[in-house]
Amino acid sequence: MHDLTGFQRDLLFVTAGLEEPNGLDIKDELEEYYGTAINHGRLYPNLDTLVEKGLVDKRKQDERTNAYSLTGRGRREVLDRESWEHQYIEELVEEEAERAR
Repeated sequence: MHDLTGFQRDLLFVTAGLEEPNGLDIKDELEEYYGTAINHGRLYPNLDTLVEKGLVDKRKQDERTNAYSLTGRGRREVLDRESWEHQYIEELVEEEAERAR
């Protein structure tokens, strides 16, 4: 995952969180998060890169639409990244939990 862009990592996380999303599903989620439009020329080449790297599977949903899902390797990469991030923010998360009580 170290060789992915931040956008590609976000694509992985969104794909992990949705059940076999199509490109438009992923685009909608990221546009909501980013608060800005994402064009097809950015979205689909990056999804294809994730497919080429063996992190995402792409299959035909219908004649015009593809569905995406994480591969086993993609799942491991997402979980490893989450674990790596968590070690740096664990104390912050605990502090916020205390404040919420």
